[in-house]
Amino acid sequence: MAANDAAITAAVQLLRAAQVVGVPTETVYGLAAKGLCAPAVDGIFAAKGRPADNPLILHVADKDQALELWKDVPPLAEKLMDAFWPGPFTVVLPAGDIVPANVRAGLPTVAVRCPAHPWMRKLIAACGFPLAAPSANTSGKPSPTTAQAVLDDMDGRIALVVDGGASRMGVESTVVAVQDDGVRLLRPGGVTYEQLCKIAGSVVLDDGVLQPLPADARPASPGMKYRHYAPQAQVTLYDGPPQAVQATICRDYDAGQGNTVILARGRPARYAPRRCYDAGADAGEYARRIFGLLRRADDDGYARILAEVPPCEGMGLAVRNRMLRAAGFRVVHANEIGNDKGEKQL
Repeated sequence: MAANDAAITAAVQLLRAAQVVGVPTETVYGLAAKGLCAPAVDGIFAAKGRPADNPLILHVADKDQALELWKDVPPLAEKLMDAFWPGPFTVVLPAGDIVPANVRAGLPTVAVRCPAHPWMRKLIAACGFPLAAPSANTSGKPSPTTAQAVLDDMDGRIALVVDGGASRMGVESTVVAVQDDGVRLLRPGGVTYEQLCKIAGSVVLDDGVLQPLPADARPASPGMKYRHYAPQAQVTLYDGPPQAVQATICRDYDAGQGNTVILARGRPARYAPRRCYDAGADAGEYARRIFGLLRRADDDGYARILAEVPPCEGMGLAVRNRMLRAAGFRVVHANEIGNDKGEKQL
């Protein structure tokens, strides 16, 4: 249903009745439910097939609504909110008593975000309560950045999808935990590490950003533990000097069996005549395109995706975080033209 006043009215009625609704945000499309109602939140987990120990993010209309959800809010957390809200930025702090256990996945903390998408903001304001809203995909699959992608996964599972156009960012929000000893980056996103450092001073990069968590670990943020963002096709990442990466991808493509497509960082013609998708020349464009391209690879029937990845700077850190999980941490480190250090799966 196209985003308009009638769609917002319909969505509000469903959400008040503890139903689940697909909603647009500037990051990716979300699967929303009444955030302080445990039975409604259970509907999100059921629709997605989401593990119960994977916490959700509560979406609020403004900082005042967020402050009602936490026990303690240090000045640095408010400073960060003032800098990056509304926007693709999520803060994890000790949860207040009103936050249901299933939202928190049993943790003592809760993640909260004030989104920037105008229709999402209008929806939260009209509801008058926070919305729990993870990405609106089947658990583990690439996140949806269009209403059609939500329908591809959720048709028949949820009551309504509000179509607010393509998501502007293309990847989920940045998530940080603000603690006594400073800021820990749990998941990179639209607010970059460099931007955080300008406000917070120093920021610690959590171990789970670029490597898998142990099987018995409890994730402090969505997107940290489980296989995420993954198409049916097998994804392999290639890292190293650009010429070495290109030569190694060409070698592996030519030696491979089955349908294969290359995910190139701009100028796909350099891989001709091999099949190739253009992920964009810069990391921001890569982020906007990546989930749509992973879904397209499945639609086009490819069995393997050989993907270049950007450096870990700016939006490149968020892209690499998502692609590592899509690939199950399968990485080829190219070191010389036509040579590599071998495939490594962490």
